[in-house]
Amino acid sequence: MLSAFQRRWGIDQWVAYLKDKEIPVLPETRDALAALRKEEEDRIAPKDIAAVVLCDPFLALKLLRRVEGHRSATLGQETTTALASVLQAGVDDLMRTVNDGSLVDESRAGMQECIAHTVVAARIARAWASLRADVSAEEVALAALLAESGELLLWHFAPELQQNALDELHSGRAHRTLQAQQQTAGFSFRQMTLTLVEGWALPRLIAQLIRGSDTLRANIARQAGDTARHLVTDPENPALPADLVNIRRLIPGATYQALLAHLPVSEEYKEKVLQALAEDNYTQDLQ
Repeated sequence: MLSAFQRRWGIDQWVAYLKDKEIPVLPETRDALAALRKEEEDRIAPKDIAAVVLCDPFLALKLLRRVEGHRSATLGQETTTALASVLQAGVDDLMRTVNDGSLVDESRAGMQECIAHTVVAARIARAWASLRADVSAEEVALAALLAESGELLLWHFAPELQQNALDELHSGRAHRTLQAQQQTAGFSFRQMTLTLVEGWALPRLIAQLIRGSDTLRANIARQAGDTARHLVTDPENPALPADLVNIRRLIPGATYQALLAHLPVSEEYKEKVLQALAEDNYTQDLQ
């Protein structure tokens, strides 16, 4: 429950409150890492751990902050991928961090949806960035995974704030998510993420991609996030054809089939999307 004092907090107070909180991890992450250790014993591969990290935005953030906090600004380059985080932390230290830390309460539907959105966004971002032979599609994936960090932490530490915004939206008093957040909290949760990213001093490249700096890579990450949000809401979301038009503007050399290939939608719906894209109202947008 929020205290009467917390109900009057603005974004600066919430950032100060959340900035140094211990970041939890997902229960299934702890289980997945324990299974890896049992299966592979001392031969556990860092790339297998990195794959688990990319399914947990909490652990990805926790690990990135941890290794960057230990890195000297004069020694080595910034950590910009999940695999680099794992390699710098070391398997044993990572396991201890996960096993000794707190766990996320996933019982809230809003929390589940936000987690799913970020994980799907990371997968889409990596696939789409790979289609343009990106120098490191894994960097784009990590940025997409962390793009809703402020919202996720609010779901864990102050779920009432999140629920108030959802109630405002569902009541009809607000017509868009952003409006609902502004009306109930006084700030957007996206703004919370960006302010925390600055406060945490995340690696410059990752921070730029999360902020959505007007670069091709940042735009791919942002479009992956929008598409993931649509698909988590509805696996057959009618906004998908427009999403694909938008991403193809960024990656004109990719076919619609290639852009669709890694999306979590049925083959039947992929055919419907391709049919919709063949209609004049979408093809004209590309001219």
